[in-house]
Amino acid sequence: MSTERKKVSIKAYSIGELAALYEISVRTMNRWLKPHLEKVGKREGRFYSIKQVSVIFEQLGMPGDFDTAG
Repeated sequence: MSTERKKVSIKAYSIGELAALYEISVRTMNRWLKPHLEKVGKREGRFYSIKQVSVIFEQLGMPGDFDTAG
């Protein structure tokens, strides 16, 4: 088992890139974001802004912070 952690930078991400960070599908990522849309705000263009990504990470937790052991 690996205890290695991914380093994730806070930058503009597309929905597909966010889904990849969390290792989930785009459909699941959209479902996870739905309850937080008011806080996150509407995406302008293809990417969520740095501020929006900060809110997403705050609401969902940092990617890779999930404890899957035991």
